[in-house]
Amino acid sequence: MEDFIWNIKTFDQLSTEELHRILKARIDVFVVEQNCPYPEVDGYDPQAIHLWVENKGEVAAYCRIFPPGIKYPESSIGRVLTSYKYRKMNLGKTLMRYATNTVEARFRKSSVRISAQDYLLDFYREFGFVHTGKSYLEDDIPHSEMLRA
Repeated sequence: MEDFIWNIKTFDQLSTEELHRILKARIDVFVVEQNCPYPEVDGYDPQAIHLWVENKGEVAAYCRIFPPGIKYPESSIGRVLTSYKYRKMNLGKTLMRYATNTVEARFRKSSVRISAQDYLLDFYREFGFVHTGKSYLEDDIPHSEMLRA
């Protein structure tokens, strides 16, 4: 694990190479692996804080963090992923701890709303997220809205 480097940057701080690696990881997981053609580049990246860990130039895990009022009235965390070959290393858990800590440190808020794929509800519950009762299909994948108050 000594080759793993954690990064946190605003969009304007990202190099073009970093942005390319991030987009590649997101497309590899959300479009290719999940066989889900959808507009991955959604226009929100410039408003996000990007948090990721890389290993030898590869994005191993990633998420983006939004201040309150961008995606929801609360802060939000989205595009949470762990690249296939880095799964089972607990990077996702570390990523979520860093992400929730970032929300608290940068926005002075603890409340976070997410849109979670249903198979990951138990994972998010570990971080204090609670199902709001709102479930829906997003790109043919069952999702639920969760809130961490």
